[in-house]
Amino acid sequence: MQQTEENSKQETIMSLKEFVQHADYSFLNSLNSDPQAKQDGEDHYPREVLSGHYVPVTPTPINTPIYVAHSSTLFKELGVNEDLAQEEDFLRLFSGDMSVAQVPMKPYGWATGYALSIYGTEYTQQCPFRTGNGYGDGRAISIFEGQFLGKRWELQLKGSGRTPYCRGADGRAVLRSSVREFLAQELMHALNVPTSRSFTLYMSKTESVRRPWYRKDSSSFNPDIMTDNTVAISTRVAPSFLRVGQLELFARRVRNQAHPKAMNELEMIVKHLMERNYPEIDSTLQFNKQVVELAKLFRHRLINLVSHWLRVGYCQGNFNSDNCAAGGFTLDYGPFGFCELFDPRFQPWTGGGEHFSFFNQPAAAEANYGMFCSALRPLLEDEPAALEELHALKDHFADAMKLELDIMWAKKLGLPQPDPDLLRELLKLLIMTKVDYTVFFAELSNIPDDISSLKRSFYQENSELDELWSSWLHQWRDRILRSGDPVEISATMRAYNPNITWREWLVAQAYQQAELGEFELIHELQKVFQHPYAELPSELSSRYDRIKPRELFNKGGISHYSCSS
Repeated sequence: MQQTEENSKQETIMSLKEFVQHADYSFLNSLNSDPQAKQDGEDHYPREVLSGHYVPVTPTPINTPIYVAHSSTLFKELGVNEDLAQEEDFLRLFSGDMSVAQVPMKPYGWATGYALSIYGTEYTQQCPFRTGNGYGDGRAISIFEGQFLGKRWELQLKGSGRTPYCRGADGRAVLRSSVREFLAQELMHALNVPTSRSFTLYMSKTESVRRPWYRKDSSSFNPDIMTDNTVAISTRVAPSFLRVGQLELFARRVRNQAHPKAMNELEMIVKHLMERNYPEIDSTLQFNKQVVELAKLFRHRLINLVSHWLRVGYCQGNFNSDNCAAGGFTLDYGPFGFCELFDPRFQPWTGGGEHFSFFNQPAAAEANYGMFCSALRPLLEDEPAALEELHALKDHFADAMKLELDIMWAKKLGLPQPDPDLLRELLKLLIMTKVDYTVFFAELSNIPDDISSLKRSFYQENSELDELWSSWLHQWRDRILRSGDPVEISATMRAYNPNITWREWLVAQAYQQAELGEFELIHELQKVFQHPYAELPSELSSRYDRIKPRELFNKGGISHYSCSS
């Protein structure tokens, strides 16, 4: 408590020395290290990790790093002076060089293992050892945990080199994927969607890796060329990086009797999850009651999260259990995308399939929640009443999700209560007309008198549907005008329906220019994404407030892309 009170009064952090004074390693101090690990962190080759909650690992710094961007918003939240982002030792640390670490910071980071399940089916095939003991943070290494202004944060480098979980890969991230994740986290936070956060982004002037990608103007579905890509390290920040897949891993070890301490390690990680992400759980309750309360709170957060995703047009693309944060926020920004042309089956990732498409995200979330409950079950085996509560929470997930989505759609439409028939007719029209999801709801939020302004969102004119559109708009306006003051309703809708969205064809220009050492577009996108519900200044509106040009449909790397990153 004393440290929290002191942090709430902290002065602006002006140096790396002042920054590291906020170190507080709850993860390392309360959980078990892999007993086979090298305690100096020099552990960079694939191997089976059989027990323990983490492996100490030192990052591999990128060569000749240079500054690309930082998050002004998060720097201010942490109380860090923004000039520090370009200070030499700070840059070196967050580009992977832990030789500049100062006491009380530890001279190594840590990587964690997790299990993989897809739609409730457990997998071990992709593990090089075929056991599942090789899954984990293959290129992400947490290097710091501390408290800033009363809040606990974990800082993780992505693209920071090999760990024991690298499965033979190089552990690097390319500039393209690093820019995408950095900007996406900035946008999602501004959209009020729970998310991990962006902190810093640095790239190498000299180091590159080869990855499959697309030729210029390629219409190929899969990448059709190998290219040299500049490497980068981004720092992402969250209250913790605990995943559903981590809980699964420890539950599997219990089930398989992998080692004598398996049950204890499962209990430890669950307790740590509660301390880090769910402090509202009453620690004086019996443990079985705490576990049930955890399941209730996570279900609420997960359902709320997916509702937000559908609200803003976000598609996770690969919503496996290992990409599902146990804290209930958006975690993985690899094969993600934002729906421009409305399509319930929208899925930008070439490896994702329809099961992870835009409107299937509630079902994917339900499957992940099922695995979360399965991971908790061994802790409740001797508590039949608690087990029954847990099973009921799992069994009624879909009902709770439907209720939340009904409320979300009603808010998008400015209605006082859900109207399934009106929504169903709207979704049909959106599909038939080929409509831009974001622009349509932004225009609808102005409560138009006729359909003329809505046509700004249409990718193609179809006068045969005008009568259907006019009929639907008349019904909707009638409900709106009977429910309250249209001025107030319009203001509420505009605060709920974003005016600006992620458009891959504009972001691609930013990371392509960054390859040449030009970062102006990245910084411009940061500004655009800071206030996605507001009207853009005229000089930016013409560039960012427009629908996708026809010639960019079906273009590789723009309309679809692999996870080559």
